[in-house]
Amino acid sequence: MVVGTAAPGSVRALLGDEGRFEFPFPTLSFGIPPAERSLQTMTEELTEFDMALGSGIAAFETRQFARAAGLLSPLADAGNPQAQYRIAIMAQNGLGMHENHLLAFKYMKAAAEAGLDIAQHGLGFMYMEGECTEKDPAKAVRWLEKAAEQGLIGSQTTLAMMYEEGRGVEKDQEEANKWYRMAGFEER
Repeated sequence: MVVGTAAPGSVRALLGDEGRFEFPFPTLSFGIPPAERSLQTMTEELTEFDMALGSGIAAFETRQFARAAGLLSPLADAGNPQAQYRIAIMAQNGLGMHENHLLAFKYMKAAAEAGLDIAQHGLGFMYMEGECTEKDPAKAVRWLEKAAEQGLIGSQTTLAMMYEEGRGVEKDQEEANKWYRMAGFEER
């Protein structure tokens, strides 16, 4: 987390000194227990965080990587899987920041462990190809299966090929056919 004074209402102010999300307007509740607070009040409190995430994702999707890195880094540091995944992609490929394979692996793994399907797929590929970490086909299979079980067709297809070729697993045409079918392909 960047050290310095945070502007009121900024993402850094919302994340607090420990990098955890803090509601910016604690006095808005006026002593009302959280369960009884209005949806409008809670929505107002989350707006800055959501806007920063939305703006960061939009910047990433439109290839404004330096801007995306600036917006998403504090959110990734705070544990947001969507931000972690995108920072991992940028760090892995040197997009909007210097290439940093340790950071890429750290955030891809954190987002995958949080259950983000596309990050599980990405981590599986890191292990399969030996990018940003040691090559480990067995770990690749484990992470690709997690993503495939969530319905990612690319992971299902990759798993089918790995079972068909015996990469990271014993060759198993039945298992390969199962994953091909799940991905919407005809059996081989």
